[in-house]
Amino acid sequence: MIYRLACLLAALMLSACADVSMRPYARPSVPAKTAWANSASLPLSKTELIAPDWWHEFRDPYLDQLVSRALAGNFDLAVLAARIGVANAQIGEARAGALPTLDAGAGASFQKVTGQPFTKQFNLATQTNWDIDIWGKVEKGVQAQKAEFSATEADWRAGYLKLVSDVSTTYFQILQFDEQIAQQHQTLARNRDILTTYQAMAQNGLIPHTRVLQQSAEVNRLSTELIELQRLRALAANALATLIGVPAGDFQMPAGRLQERVRVPEVPGGLPSQLLKRRPDVVAAEYRVLEAYDLTGQAKLAQLPSISLTGRGGTSSFALSTLLKSFTFGLLPSINFPILDPGVKARVRTSEAQTKVAEQAYRQTVMAAFEDVENALVNLEAHKKQRTELQQQVDQLRLVASTTDAQRKEGVASQLEVFETERSLLGAQLALLANQQQILSDTVTLYKALGGGWPPVEVADAAQH
Repeated sequence: MIYRLACLLAALMLSACADVSMRPYARPSVPAKTAWANSASLPLSKTELIAPDWWHEFRDPYLDQLVSRALAGNFDLAVLAARIGVANAQIGEARAGALPTLDAGAGASFQKVTGQPFTKQFNLATQTNWDIDIWGKVEKGVQAQKAEFSATEADWRAGYLKLVSDVSTTYFQILQFDEQIAQQHQTLARNRDILTTYQAMAQNGLIPHTRVLQQSAEVNRLSTELIELQRLRALAANALATLIGVPAGDFQMPAGRLQERVRVPEVPGGLPSQLLKRRPDVVAAEYRVLEAYDLTGQAKLAQLPSISLTGRGGTSSFALSTLLKSFTFGLLPSINFPILDPGVKARVRTSEAQTKVAEQAYRQTVMAAFEDVENALVNLEAHKKQRTELQQQVDQLRLVASTTDAQRKEGVASQLEVFETERSLLGAQLALLANQQQILSDTVTLYKALGGGWPPVEVADAAQH
């Protein structure tokens, strides 16, 4: 008896020595950033909040329809939504660990021994087990699964934001291709006119035949470029079809003009500190830090003794009619001390290491988010400056083309000079069109990099509940 008491006291002392302390949860530290480097030179909106339906700022009803169809029909987004359902169900699975279990069974045995009468026996038994969560170990697991559920919701938001961004940029690319194809047809027609003029001049001995061959090769080059533009347009249309949940090839988008249909909006800049609470991938990464934190707490609590209650009841009879006339009940409380279980200690070390991985992954995500915003601002600023230069180039070449055509009518300039100036003007107009598409895509990228219009999330609040 004294020996047993000594063992019990030793077990209690060993359990009391287990380190189950946990520091309060805090967001992992990241390098401080107070402002965006290139925001001062851009016409950003004065408001700090991005509208939830920010794509409406482009003022294009057809884009709004495409986004609505994508949100309703995209399968990648549907997969992310289904994962939210799985994470929610796993919360109930984790919570079930604190509930008692009840098993019931019935059986019968029949036996015949040589020289003995035939015997039969019937039995009915139940057993209930309840591991009492006196330290909150199961609750820690529930909190960890709730953090995973919130992270999965943030994953869905990130997928939502990526989908809207992909739909928008693909749509802008298609409109750019449409306008490029239209201008390429115009350029090709003009160069065929130049070829016809060259052929006539070569027949009269005014230019060498090599000039005709050069112009014919130019027509071939432009025809090849037109075929390539049409190919790229078809591929972009297939990509857009997949994004909106339609089989590739079954969706036909009507041709349009990028510079006439889409407006370039001003983007709310916000502050870097808001990015940590609003951008979905950053929020998801922090929730997974919280999940690892709770799992570490659960692993530490597993070092403490566990108390369980086992209740048993049953009846047995040689006749089925008398089976329920007598019952046997029993209650078996027990306490278990994880004294020499190396797996418990190993799980603590593993959980602590996984927490460090989650913290570094969070910092990595934050740094990538900062880079995304800065890159989007750099690109937007540069392309806006380029647009000013390209617009001036187009205006100047348009004036040159008009002047050259007037000189041709007066007999001062030749038709060839008119063709050359018009070809230069078309090239500058195509460059201006490509720049417009770049600015629109940069704007979408900036919206995405800033986290879209999702409300800020304070993960630390979840750690306190």
